[in-house]
Amino acid sequence: MALIVQKFGGSSVADAESIKRVARRIAHTKAEGNDVVVIVSAMGDTTDELLDLAGDITATPPQREMDILLTAGERISMALLSMAIHELDVDAQAFTGQQAGVITDTAYGNARIIDVSPSRIQRTLSDGAVAIVAGFQGVTQFTNDVTTLGRGGSDTTAVALAAALDAAVCEIYTDVDGLFTADPRIVPSAHRIDRISTEETLELAAHGAKILHLRAVEYARRYQVPIHVRSSFSDNDGTLVIDNDEEGPMEHPLISGVAHDSSQAKITVVGVPDVPGSAAQLFEAVAAAGVNIDMIVQNVSVHHSGVTDISFTLPHEQGAAARTALEAMAAKHGYAEVKYDDGVGKVSLVGAGMRSHPGVSARLFSALYEAGINIEMISTSEIRISVVTRSEDLPEAVRAIHTAFELDAAEVEAVVYGGTGR
Repeated sequence: MALIVQKFGGSSVADAESIKRVARRIAHTKAEGNDVVVIVSAMGDTTDELLDLAGDITATPPQREMDILLTAGERISMALLSMAIHELDVDAQAFTGQQAGVITDTAYGNARIIDVSPSRIQRTLSDGAVAIVAGFQGVTQFTNDVTTLGRGGSDTTAVALAAALDAAVCEIYTDVDGLFTADPRIVPSAHRIDRISTEETLELAAHGAKILHLRAVEYARRYQVPIHVRSSFSDNDGTLVIDNDEEGPMEHPLISGVAHDSSQAKITVVGVPDVPGSAAQLFEAVAAAGVNIDMIVQNVSVHHSGVTDISFTLPHEQGAAARTALEAMAAKHGYAEVKYDDGVGKVSLVGAGMRSHPGVSARLFSALYEAGINIEMISTSEIRISVVTRSEDLPEAVRAIHTAFELDAAEVEAVVYGGTGR
């Protein structure tokens, strides 16, 4: 008997019929002799609807009350799913994040899990029942206030519970058949990845791939939790995210996939004094504004000019905060101009095999050149190369790179069953 944690996304429980289908899958897993813990997201677009409803009430809702509101979606799903499982003559009990023992910090809207004490879940399993847990939520350690984990937080809930319960695997059910070498909406010839390391998955998730949440993959890597990404609409094999198993260390392909991110913007600060400490002052101000920075480029100063330009990328939604912080510094520190550009996008090539294969960069840049695409910024790690292009060139850039590295499948493999890719 194995302990299996299963997580079902919003598109998998979008309506009553979908919930019944998920219940049948859970009952089947239980009938095979497994202990089953299920984490569930809110139904369909429920979270967005709750956000819109709050927006109709106030433009500045208190964060604490927003978290109480937003956790309602997952509580509805867990109760309905438990009822559906009971209809199949399988015992099930539903739990909120607090009841499941998910303890978080106090960062409303983007809380982090600091501990998991799943004693009630363990008792439920001992009694032979299926445990259904509301994802995306926990409770603070000392005040017992409800918190949410941010977008994709149900993935993190699932992996955290799998680690705490020492589960054999954490199955993440979505409406696609696993992880693909690129977004099938942009590259119809993308093929499904059978197995991939957590290191590569982290890079893909951090640079635009949407199927797995970054924090969930980080948690899985830290606690060595195998993740199996599958579709709740089919019985296909899916993708196993794992570093080592009974077959031994993985053989890494040269390239695992191409990720893209169209939510990027770029800021260029012109005329930064080229003296020690200038960059520190600039980025301290950006950090104080709560801005997450991705890629950074500093130009070599023109001879004898004494100034340089610094460019960096950031999420669109944080652009206003960054501009306000930097424009406030401009007069004091002598910046000539703060330029903002929201017409950029990022494409990233990821593969652990590139560590030992020369020529990857040359092939990538040649592919973009042949497609007539200009590169504005470049960033690399051991297993990743990222470039910034114009946003209108992003789809073609993804396709050109995907083809250049022979990732195209001979026939269409990707099907988005539920319509959202989550």
